Amino acid sequence: MDRLGVVLTDRGSRYAVTGARVASRAEVDAVLAELKTDRAYAKATHNTWAAMLPAGGLKADDGESGAGMVILRMMEREGLKDHVIIVTRWYGGKKLGGDRFRRVQDAVRAYLGHLSGNTG
Repeated sequence: MDRLGVVLTDRGSRYAVTGARVASRAEVDAVLAELKTDRAYAKATHNTWAAMLPAGGLKADDGESGAGMVILRMMEREGLKDHVIIVTRWYGGKKLGGDRFRRVQDAVRAYLGHLSGNTG
């Protein structure tokens, strides 16, 4: 599991991104469970995620409506397979409106950039 930690903030909300190689829904659930053993992640407002598995794409918004689809579409465009990406948000007290999707995209881009830097 690659946990990049907090990669950006916007109006008090903090965003972190985590990812891992997975091949099944059970492995996705195991990664989520492992992430939530960290109390900060367990108490986060949202742990939105998407996964590209051999059987197809899965997503969960965890209360951040539409965010799972944003992650899934980015993974599809990137051609990233057998992977889960989790974007964690700690709500900062101010609604971000449509900017929340841009922050999710920014977090996913940070993870994809991290992956491309680890080609070895």
